[in-house]
Amino acid sequence: MFFRIFDRYIWKQIAFTTLTGVLVLTGVMVLGNVFKEMQRLLGDTAELPVLVILKFISYIIPYSLIFTVPWALLTAILLVFGRMSADNEMTALRMTGMSMTRICASVFILALILSSVCYFVNVELAPIAKTKVKRLFYDLTLDDPAMLFQPGKVLDKFPGYRIYTKKRDGNKLQDIEIMETNGRRLTAYIRAQRAEIEITPGVTDFILRLRNGSVETTNNSKSDPNSDPVDLINALEFKYFKESAIVFPLSKLKEKTERINSSMKDTEKLWEEARTGINSVDGSQMTEQMMSASKTELSMRYSFSFAALVFTLVGIPLGITAQRRETSIGFALSLIVAVAYIFIIIFANTVNEQPSLYPHLLMWLPNIVFIIIGWRLFYKLSSR
Repeated sequence: MFFRIFDRYIWKQIAFTTLTGVLVLTGVMVLGNVFKEMQRLLGDTAELPVLVILKFISYIIPYSLIFTVPWALLTAILLVFGRMSADNEMTALRMTGMSMTRICASVFILALILSSVCYFVNVELAPIAKTKVKRLFYDLTLDDPAMLFQPGKVLDKFPGYRIYTKKRDGNKLQDIEIMETNGRRLTAYIRAQRAEIEITPGVTDFILRLRNGSVETTNNSKSDPNSDPVDLINALEFKYFKESAIVFPLSKLKEKTERINSSMKDTEKLWEEARTGINSVDGSQMTEQMMSASKTELSMRYSFSFAALVFTLVGIPLGITAQRRETSIGFALSLIVAVAYIFIIIFANTVNEQPSLYPHLLMWLPNIVFIIIGWRLFYKLSSR
């Protein structure tokens, strides 16, 4: 049999440690960012249904797997091989006459399997999840627009409006303050003691019915929004009202939510854009910057899929030569290697719209560099 006892021994230890690492690292990354993102997108998470929070988490997990799977594998290799080296288990295996390549064969097979998982997540799952995350905000507000008005918070999701609500009970609001802007110019300031959100079945937009309030406007509200500010004291107009209404266009919010960037596009569409130069969203001719962004995103999805294999090639010689029982050494080495690898990826993604820097080729640089380093280290280890 190809899989001998020592193969199963190494496989089980690496696989179990990797699984533990994925669960721990994914939990840390998800819990560390999910409520931050939900606060930014949805407001006060305490008022959201548990099902919505779980759905949001399920969309975030694919992003974390992109990073945590190869990182957990690297950490597992460093820990397990470091301990085996410290306990002279690696020396005992080498004394049987087997090469390092044969000893580590089961680990490379596991790395190949995990790379396939990363490939599926990067190429197929992550773009779909990112689209769902972005649409989740609009879907929730379409079902219940009142959730936008969080007590004690400023709502700025609608262009041209900044709204502060002191209290909310269902669709009824109290102590509303609304600032209407035209570009960077304040054109109206509205206060109302009470307000109600009116929703018409079948109509996307909703009405905010204001009662017992006042409005301060400027007589130059239609002037150029980019011009210099005017003297508001002399331009103010003040009015009281018993009832007024403002229509808030959720349809415009939908347009803003449905804007698609390269990271949200299907991999097949990115290939089509790279081949034809035609935007897959609206059929327009793409600029050089847009083409560069699409090519960079495409390269990132494929290059990151090889991270597990690359980390395995680097991690095995590092783990054996470290010869430490302490887990802190393994974690420190894995952190250094992972940060160095990801730093280049982040840099290339930052300049993705600068074709002169060839960011789509930079995405492959960490794989090339780490493969060369790993192969050199593995060769030296095998030659001992």
